[in-house]
Amino acid sequence: MNTDMIDIALARLQRERIKEQTLRFSAISLAEMEDVKLMNRTDTKFLLPRRRISSLLDQLRENYRMLEVAGHRLCAYETLYFDTPDLRYYHDHQSGRSNRYKIRQRRYVESDLLFTEVKHKTNKGRTVKERIQNREVQPLEVRPTQLDAESRAFVNSRTKGTPLDLRPVLWVGYRRITLVGRYSPERITLDLDLSFADGQRQRDFGGLAIAEVKQDARQASAFLDLMKQQGVRSGSISKYCLGVVSLDRTIKHNRFKPQLRHLQKIINQ
Repeated sequence: MNTDMIDIALARLQRERIKEQTLRFSAISLAEMEDVKLMNRTDTKFLLPRRRISSLLDQLRENYRMLEVAGHRLCAYETLYFDTPDLRYYHDHQSGRSNRYKIRQRRYVESDLLFTEVKHKTNKGRTVKERIQNREVQPLEVRPTQLDAESRAFVNSRTKGTPLDLRPVLWVGYRRITLVGRYSPERITLDLDLSFADGQRQRDFGGLAIAEVKQDARQASAFLDLMKQQGVRSGSISKYCLGVVSLDRTIKHNRFKPQLRHLQKIINQ
């Protein structure tokens, strides 16, 4: 059996184990999760090898419930990021600028919902997310190449000096597990099977998992305690920036080099 076949077999086994673990959690519905929307929050991210997720889930079951949508607990997401021709929003992030934005459309596949979203990183380190639901829902890869009038008006009203020449620059696909705290207002997202595409190139990160803790303020968290016990340090790189850099290594990315080195170590484990 060659190396590629072994990797495929291991990946399949990991997915099966993760799916088995998800079925052991108590479920929470989208309606119930409305009480923990956390649209104004602090975020803490961790990069992990996918092979560790099954074990982590086993240790988190007593403290969290798991989102279930239409019978699915591993939910598919499609996200399309918009930026200017010179990638202004990417470079704002790369340079460490505060008061920066991300503009995206996100499709929740199982619930067949589409939202236009504006994420604002404030100079106080908080993430503020606002969004509107789009009336027409299609797979993002076949949607128009520009924001529609309603979405464009929403984006302009939520950002300062947003240019009108936004265009789609990055497609991101992944599957997400969402955990909701039983005893504290927090959400944990575990993103798996990441893939990036820009219309010409594609890159997959099947061996990587991105965990994110979303809280109103830093507080007691079973997940954060577990990360500390296991010696896992937080490391932040947005999926948007990771996708842009992974598809074009000639773009300036000095700020992200430590995270990219850390990411490569995780993938090689």
